[in-house]
Amino acid sequence: MKPVHVGGLVVGGGSPLVLIAGPCVIEDEERTRDIALYLKKLTDEMDIPFIFKASYDKANRTSGKAYRGPGLERGIEILKAIKGDLGIPILSDVHSREEIEKAAEILDVVQIPAFLCRQTDLVREVARLARAVNIKKGQFLAPWDVRNIIEKVLSEGNERILVTERGTSFGYNNLVVDFRSLPLLRREGYPVIFDATHSVQLPGGQGTASGGQREMVPCLMRAAAAVGIDGLFLEVHPDPEKALCDGPNSLYLDALPELLSTVKSIDRLVKNRADGIF
Repeated sequence: MKPVHVGGLVVGGGSPLVLIAGPCVIEDEERTRDIALYLKKLTDEMDIPFIFKASYDKANRTSGKAYRGPGLERGIEILKAIKGDLGIPILSDVHSREEIEKAAEILDVVQIPAFLCRQTDLVREVARLARAVNIKKGQFLAPWDVRNIIEKVLSEGNERILVTERGTSFGYNNLVVDFRSLPLLRREGYPVIFDATHSVQLPGGQGTASGGQREMVPCLMRAAAAVGIDGLFLEVHPDPEKALCDGPNSLYLDALPELLSTVKSIDRLVKNRADGIF
């Protein structure tokens, strides 16, 4: 397993589980900053390595009328301020080649969205410019298909790669998680992240928006940690019922302490095993 350095953190290589968390989208600067501050304080107290995530533009919304975020210019400005003020690594996603250069100047990890993970020019440009790359495995891909994406990133000389599992299309607005995917992805030699909140998403399940089964997130978190992962990806919000994006699958902030405590204990137990998984 090749460890990946993100800011001052180490992801993979047997290191403690890293939390990547934040709201689905930047709703406004104050709320985004408040969420980041809460998460920083919580992870500091719990001694959990932390990367803050938030999207400045959700270009893949179900409806063309849905809220997308403040856009590249204002969004990157907000993320830059949060990064500087709180001293935390930042992750966000890109959707077009035109935005990569500006985003990569600020972001510690540039994320390739699941729906775009086979877009060769996008992947290679991210690899060329980004400090580190998070590949979201497409809902339509088998675990071994990710090798082709990894090779595209490596072709640009970038070995700082994370791979994120976020469920597989099951049909009729459902995703399913095959936990065999996690060890299969880890065989590629790079840290594997489990996105527990998008894995319970019901894509397009509300007609003009995606639904979700938030109550299932804790079950999938525990299961993934037991199988073995290098990081956990969660979308969180102080009031998911009023979130402007992905509320049905986002976790309440106040649910995190207990959930993270459990997952941290499982992670410690699994990584102390001597069965060759790690």
